[in-house]
Amino acid sequence: MTPAARIAASIELLAAILASPSRPADAAANDYFRSRRFIGSGDRRAISDLVWRVMRSYRRLNWWLADHATPRLLVGASLLLSGDRYAAIADAFSGARFAPAALARAEQAALSRLEGRGLDHPSMPAAVRLEVSDWLLPRIDAAELRALLEPAPLDLRVNLLKASREEASLALAAEGLEVTPTPHSPWGLRIAGRRQVTTGQAFRNGLVEIQDEGSQVVAALVDARPGMRVVDLCAGAGGKTLVLAMTMQNRGQLVACDVSAARLEGAVRRLRRAGVHNVERHLLTTGDKWLKRRTGTFDRVLVDAPCTGTGTWRRNPDARLWLTEADVAELLPKQAEILDQAAPLVRAGGQLVYATCSLLREENEDQVIGFLARHPAFTANKPLVLTPARHATDGFFATVLTRR
Repeated sequence: MTPAARIAASIELLAAILASPSRPADAAANDYFRSRRFIGSGDRRAISDLVWRVMRSYRRLNWWLADHATPRLLVGASLLLSGDRYAAIADAFSGARFAPAALARAEQAALSRLEGRGLDHPSMPAAVRLEVSDWLLPRIDAAELRALLEPAPLDLRVNLLKASREEASLALAAEGLEVTPTPHSPWGLRIAGRRQVTTGQAFRNGLVEIQDEGSQVVAALVDARPGMRVVDLCAGAGGKTLVLAMTMQNRGQLVACDVSAARLEGAVRRLRRAGVHNVERHLLTTGDKWLKRRTGTFDRVLVDAPCTGTGTWRRNPDARLWLTEADVAELLPKQAEILDQAAPLVRAGGQLVYATCSLLREENEDQVIGFLARHPAFTANKPLVLTPARHATDGFFATVLTRR
């Protein structure tokens, strides 16, 4: 693709993302590229990089554009404020085949005044500069907000059911992928930048799985061992379930539960590729007697609770645009309810691990305080807190709650 065609595709993809705020941007991107298989891998990467750069700087771009932004102006402003020349951008918006339509006079005026400027400006409000809603600014440390502006590395988890970390590293190297061990997870490998992994043999053969190092560490905290009875109560598509099966060495009973049949179904291929065969899936429904019938039967219960996902904004910059105070208020009682459902499942001496990928105290420490007040039979260990600024991982919170 020509540079102009890449810009046109970026505008199309950005428009699709902004038109569906309730849908994750990566899902919109997957659909966009799936319906345009003629776009090669290098072009896909360039288009995605530009769109994600716009999403990471959305409030600042809107500030420069005086809140009159369109997908065309957002892409053009991002290029200009990153150092491109106005003349080159105006040429790209030529209206030729595969290029964006020519800039209107108002668009020319809006963009031309940005030439030679940088993305940040001293007069920007702090919330704009840190790309966060005004109401959220006091709730997250400024250093963490700055770290969340940076793109995340690509982290992989080695599947010890099929390979050692050294063996997986060699297999990836044979595919031209240079990896380094992660500092906190004993199974993690890190790749700098965005690279294609899922089409390679190491991934297809189940030697590695894409998973942030912080998520790996949280799953390790469960301490699921061979022969145990373990339940992943909010399993989703099974990312942490895969880790639990690995540390259990495929021995013992592991149940993956979720309220979404689609998410549980999506885990099947991942479990099969990883060589996991000790997992039972269970769909939780209203009035389900499954939880009550298994009171006091599990050694470990993992509650990876639905949350705001503020700790994942390096990977999901679109999510910060749509989060509202009402969303937080809606999530808090759900998290407490799930914890209350999980507590009876834990046997005496067993452990409940509560985790979120949030940086908000009300979803983390405050939920644990409330849980202990409602369930005095449990005690809490010191929480594990991982953050982008301090650990170069996604933001995670986890606490081990032990039943006496």
